[in-house]
Amino acid sequence: MTLPQAKSILSKDFRIGRASDRLFGSFVEHMGSVVYNGIYEPDHPTADEDGFRKDVLELVRELNLSVVRYPGGNFSSGFNWEDSVGPKEQRPVKLDLAWRQVEPNSFGLDEFMRWTRKVGADPIMTVNLGTRGIDEARNLLEYCNFPGGSQYSDLRRSHGVRDPYKIKTWCLGNELDGEWQIARKTADEYGRLACETAKALKWVDPDIELVAVGSSARHMPTFPEWDRTVLMHTYEHVEQLSLHHYIGKRENDTATFLAMPLEMEQQIKDVIATCDYVQSVKRSRKRMKLSFDEWNVWREPDVPYTPWQTGCPYDWVQFRMEDALVFGSALMSILRHADRIDIACQSLLVNTIPMILTNKGGAAWRNPTFYPFLHASRYGRGEVLRLETESPKYDTKLYTDVAKVDSVAVWNEEKGELTVFAVNRSEESIAYELDIRDFGGVSFAEHLVMNHERLDAVNTADNQGEVKPRTGGATTLDGGRAESVLPPYSWNVIRFNVK
Repeated sequence: MTLPQAKSILSKDFRIGRASDRLFGSFVEHMGSVVYNGIYEPDHPTADEDGFRKDVLELVRELNLSVVRYPGGNFSSGFNWEDSVGPKEQRPVKLDLAWRQVEPNSFGLDEFMRWTRKVGADPIMTVNLGTRGIDEARNLLEYCNFPGGSQYSDLRRSHGVRDPYKIKTWCLGNELDGEWQIARKTADEYGRLACETAKALKWVDPDIELVAVGSSARHMPTFPEWDRTVLMHTYEHVEQLSLHHYIGKRENDTATFLAMPLEMEQQIKDVIATCDYVQSVKRSRKRMKLSFDEWNVWREPDVPYTPWQTGCPYDWVQFRMEDALVFGSALMSILRHADRIDIACQSLLVNTIPMILTNKGGAAWRNPTFYPFLHASRYGRGEVLRLETESPKYDTKLYTDVAKVDSVAVWNEEKGELTVFAVNRSEESIAYELDIRDFGGVSFAEHLVMNHERLDAVNTADNQGEVKPRTGGATTLDGGRAESVLPPYSWNVIRFNVK
C-alpha cells in the first residue's frame, strides 16, 4: 500500500533567525508541589545540604535549561520578597491567596539562586506590581544586583552572599489584566506603573532588561488592546512583551486537540503585529522582542487539590502520549518565530502540568513532554530555517486545512548539524521526503521516534519508560534527498551531519 506523501525543501538561505538560547527555559512558581515536595524536600533520601532533591536536580540538568522564571506567576502579585530571605527560623509563615496555600518561606530568594546555579540556568525574576510597587521592586533589585554599601545590598551580604547575583532579566509583574489576579489593573493603570517602575529599576542597574506584561491569553476580551495600550506607555523602557498560552483538550476530539497549536501560532502573529503597530506610531527604531514566559499543554489533574496546605499537589498531571505531540507542535511554533521570540519558559517544571513528576519521599520521573523539550534543547540551537512544505491535510470541528505533518528545521553551522523536528498528526504512517541538496555533503546521523499504540499512555513511578523515544526510525539518504517514514501519531527528530 502506498503511504500518504509529504515533502519539505530545506535551504541554508531560507533563514527565519537564530534561536536564542533563552528559548529553552522553564518556570518555578510557589504553587502546589512545584517547590515544596518538588525541587525542595529536605527530608527526602536524596536531599543535599540545601534540601534540594538530587534526583530532581539530575533530571533538570539533563534538560540543559537556559533560564528559569521565579517566583510566579500569580503568586508574585501577593509576594513580599523580604519574607523569603534571612535566617529561616525568623521568616514568617504567610497565606498565599493566589493558590490558597500556606507559604512557610523556607525556600526563598537565596535558596532559588543556589538552586539555579546547581542546575546551570540563569534566573528571571518577577517583581510584585500587584499589591506592591516601585519602591519594593527597586529594593529587591538593590538586594540582588548592587555590590554593597547600601541598605539592601548589605542585607544580602549579612545573609552570607557577598557578591551580587547580577540577575539580568526582570518581569514587571504577572497577568495583571486577569480578574483572578490580586490587584488587577486596567491597561492604562498598569502601563503607567510599569513605565515608572522600569525607569527606577534602570537607574539602579542600567544593564538589566525588562519584560512588560502582555495579555494573559488570546481569549481575553481586552486582547490585543491591552498590549497596545501597555506598549504605548512602556515601549522605550522595556525590551520584551510577555505572552502566555496553555493548550487544553476539548471534549474527546484528538484531531482538534492536535491542531490547537494553530491558535498559539496565531496569537504570536497577533502580538507581533501589535508590537509593530506601536513601533510605527512611536516612530521608533527599536523592534520589540517577545517573552513567551508561560506556555504548555494542560489537562484535568490526576490528584485532587486540598487548599491551605504546604506542598499539596496542584494540577499534578501524568501527561499522555497525545499531550506530548501537542507539546512538540507548540515548541515548534516558538522556534518558527525565533526572529521575534527571545525568551520562552515552559510552565511549570515540576509536578504542576510538569515535565518532571515526583512523589513525596519517593521517585522522580519524566513526563512524556520531557522528551520533545529535551530534543529541542539539545538539537534546536542554531539557525531556524523556513521550510517549503507540502503535506496532506485534514479538517476538524474547529479547523480546516490542517497539515498532517507539522515540522521545523534547525541548522547549527558551527557543529555541522541539521535537525528536522516533525509531528505526524495522522492515524496512519506518512512518507516524508526532505530535499537537503543545498547543504552539500550530508550524512545521516539518526532518526529518533516517540509514539505509542495508545494515545492515552502515561509514565508512572512504577513504569517510568512506558512513553519514551527510541532510535532506529526509518530514514534513508540518497543524493541529497532523505526519505523518512513518520509512524502514526508520532514525534520525530531526524538528524544529519553537514560537512
